[in-house]
Amino acid sequence: MKIGILGTGNIGKTLVKTLGATGHDIKVANSRGPETIDADILASGARAVTSAEAVVGVDVVILSTPLAAIPQIAPLFADVPTETVVIDTSNYYPRRDGEIAAIEAGQTESEWVTGQLGRPIAKAWNAITSASFAQKGAPAGTAGRIAIPVAADGKREREVAMTLVDETGLDAVYSGPLSESWRQQPGAPCYCTDLTHEELADALASAERSRLPKRRELAIEAIMERVGDSTTNPDSDYAVRLTRALFM
Repeated sequence: MKIGILGTGNIGKTLVKTLGATGHDIKVANSRGPETIDADILASGARAVTSAEAVVGVDVVILSTPLAAIPQIAPLFADVPTETVVIDTSNYYPRRDGEIAAIEAGQTESEWVTGQLGRPIAKAWNAITSASFAQKGAPAGTAGRIAIPVAADGKREREVAMTLVDETGLDAVYSGPLSESWRQQPGAPCYCTDLTHEELADALASAERSRLPKRRELAIEAIMERVGDSTTNPDSDYAVRLTRALFM
């Protein structure tokens, strides 16, 4: 498939590398321009382009940016065909993104993104740490393979997202429509806890929506105490121990 990826952060660069290695035609962009994209990100054959170029002539667009950037990205989709699948990987962190009233009032993050873009999306790759994603992918059928949730309203969005998740070394578990995607938001039992396919289904079912924001903030406080700020990612082993202790 032809895939455009917006964002070269920790999740974005792993998406570029893993999907490029499986033979997809990858274009990648960031907010600073193609000349700022490191050569190692392009090693699997991806091409560095502008953000406007990344969404043209592709089958799939993957958004791997902070949630707060979505409104600025939205105009790029004015002429993107309806058959192009859009997959979002973002999460809501008020300390970073600023408070978003609709989400604070109960709208799921995925539904908010859909409203900003004016088109359906799938939600995937949001519920795994960047370190686990980069280091722990495994071929299908591997014992203990990590699974992540995929939410979508449409059949095509769901199927495409789940196929691509598998190709990045992870099992995909359909978590339901976007209205239920709170089950994979920060603070939920399946969020960054490195569960298997069987474990993930139970974690999705056990999520308690009212407890998510407080758990999310507790995790941020613990990470800040350990690494000094809320933007530096801790190592995978510590992050998974922390999220399992707080979220499960």
